[in-house]
Amino acid sequence: MPQVSSRPTADKWRFAQLGGFDQVELKRTSDLLALPELDQKLWAALSCPTHGLFFDQKTLDLLDSDHDGRIRAHEVSAAVSWACRVLKNPADLVQQKPVLPLAAINDQDPEGKQLLASAKEILKNLGKADASEIGEDDLADMAKIFADTRFNGDGVIPAKAAADAAGSELIEQVMACCGEVADRCGDPGIDLEKIELFFKDAASYHEWWQHCDAEALQIRKQIADTEAAAALLDKLKPKIDDYFTRCQLAEFDAGAAALLNPADSRYEQLAGTDLSAANAELAQLPLAAIVAGAALPLNAGLNPAWRDAVAQFKTQVLQPLLGELDSLSYAQWQDVNGLFADYRTWLQQKPATVVDSLGPERIKFLLESGAQATLTALVEQDLAVKAEAEAIDSVVRLQHYYRDLYTLLNNFVSFRDFYCPQPRAIFQAGTLYLDGRSCQLCVKVDDIAQHSKLAELSKIFLAYCECRRAGDNRSMTIVAAFTDGDSDNLRVGRNGVFYDRDGLDWDATIVKIVENPISIREAFWAPYKRVGRMVGEQLEKSASARDKAAHEGAFKGVAEAGTQAEQGKAPPAPFDVAKFAGIFAAIGLAIGAIGTALAAVVSGFMALLWWQMPLAIVGVLLAISGPSMFIAWLKLRQRNLAPLLDACGWAVNAKAYINIPFGHLLTDVAKLPKDAERQLADPFGEKKSPWPSLILLLVLLAGAAFAWHKGYIGPQPEAPETAAKAEPATAEPAPPAPAKPAEAKK
Repeated sequence: MPQVSSRPTADKWRFAQLGGFDQVELKRTSDLLALPELDQKLWAALSCPTHGLFFDQKTLDLLDSDHDGRIRAHEVSAAVSWACRVLKNPADLVQQKPVLPLAAINDQDPEGKQLLASAKEILKNLGKADASEIGEDDLADMAKIFADTRFNGDGVIPAKAAADAAGSELIEQVMACCGEVADRCGDPGIDLEKIELFFKDAASYHEWWQHCDAEALQIRKQIADTEAAAALLDKLKPKIDDYFTRCQLAEFDAGAAALLNPADSRYEQLAGTDLSAANAELAQLPLAAIVAGAALPLNAGLNPAWRDAVAQFKTQVLQPLLGELDSLSYAQWQDVNGLFADYRTWLQQKPATVVDSLGPERIKFLLESGAQATLTALVEQDLAVKAEAEAIDSVVRLQHYYRDLYTLLNNFVSFRDFYCPQPRAIFQAGTLYLDGRSCQLCVKVDDIAQHSKLAELSKIFLAYCECRRAGDNRSMTIVAAFTDGDSDNLRVGRNGVFYDRDGLDWDATIVKIVENPISIREAFWAPYKRVGRMVGEQLEKSASARDKAAHEGAFKGVAEAGTQAEQGKAPPAPFDVAKFAGIFAAIGLAIGAIGTALAAVVSGFMALLWWQMPLAIVGVLLAISGPSMFIAWLKLRQRNLAPLLDACGWAVNAKAYINIPFGHLLTDVAKLPKDAERQLADPFGEKKSPWPSLILLLVLLAGAAFAWHKGYIGPQPEAPETAAKAEPATAEPAPPAPAKPAEAKK
């Protein structure tokens, strides 16, 4: 476990606030030397997979010391400690040079000294003895490095490792029986495990061969190819047993002979077909004619389908055992079976080995000649140079670490390569161009369904895309993060182009979307878009319903008129003008109410002071869009990279936030160049009709006139009390009002 750092006080750790958490800076030699002591709780990640990353695969394999397909924090610490020990200046790792200078290797360290000697030996074997640096190209072909050497320290001996042709032949025979193992230089060879397996099976085979009993040995002495003879006997045994059983039945009952031979009807069926010795129906007939107590003829009178097999049986089996025969009696057949019974028992005891193809004589020779000791000695000679050969592996390791290790640190211990003006982390697969945007945060995905379960916690708008290369069958799946713009045109099925890290273009199609807010701007317009969509949908539904009702009414009216005309009925009642006028009156009242409400709004707005008017407009907009913007702002502050990477197999150790400004860097929205000239007149654009604007203007004017007439706007008359107060105290009394006509009569 990491311990408290013992580094000098002057070399304190340095951290930078990136992505909402503190990330360690690794720029000095002291930082790299003390990295194993840094508390792992401060690391950006604790493990990551070795696949799906855009990083040198060889370097990942070298870092994965336990070969479990994952790189963990302790493996990174071990790699940094080793590299710092065998380099003179660990800060050279920061430079990330593609070639390793020989002068950078620490020859004061025992392993570094051996490593430097191996590097010089490699360059010497490649004809570059005067070279001062070694690169990946020099280490790519191990066959060239070990071209002139018999042994390379990997414990695998190819055929060329043997001192003579006999040894090379033996190694090739072991490879043919047990399989081959790739040598460090790429040649096929064998290791100690293959040698032990070969000679273990050889000993078992030889022991089984030596335990053959007298009967089995007699058969092998009399018949050259005993196994082939036994196989032929097994093939003919069912037919010969069938023949003798039928003959015995005929002897038991004389009347059964005719029934045990094939019936005439069967021959009639065969007569209508093209016959040959390979005919399957012919092979089902007995070997020969069934006669009571008869022997099996070996020359004439045989079933044509079995004639060749019987002739071969006579030559390979019967003649070596019984001599020349024209027929085989039942007693002789029983003797032959008895002779092979012990042989079959011995065969059943044969062990399953890989050396059967060599034969007993070759196996016996190899066991008695000490071939196993010879091959084992060659393996030991190869392992004797293991230290020198492993030093060559260390050269390969150091060259890859010298070039790539610092990049991994900035994508594992910290995420500095991601939180930079041009994000380029090792988990970023490339750039997706779609819907007028370029998305740089694209990650390779193995299983969309499994990945999306955890990735949706990231609060990022995600689009899963299937990518295919035109012209070949390659495909891959990515998930792209949209962090700027809007989602109006992002739908499943939309196509774009994905450029991978190598610059290759792929056809990309959205197959799944995880919806989340993208930007504050989108949230501002969201309520108006929702209302617009709702109104449009309702108008469309209403128009469709009315159109359908009109069609149905028209068809119904025509049908009823035709029916009434045929039946002589009176036509329907005429159009009721009064009712129609009532409808128009109701519509007029509705329009008046709307106008009144509009006039009230206009009057209220016009009653405001000039500096209050813009504030009122802003207040109305905020009242409508404010809640949506506030919710979007809260979610955008929660966008987190960790669930997106955890779903790919990472173990992210921090909340790596993607705030709004950084989101603008990850998704670039299309913008015209600053010095571009723009022609606003579109020759193909639709010409706008002035009527909507005129109608709106007339409605506003009508509302304003109505408000003026009602006194909602314009100069207001003074109240009586106010007027009375305004009169001077010395004013004369007003003359009496003229009397009304009725009062005058009184």
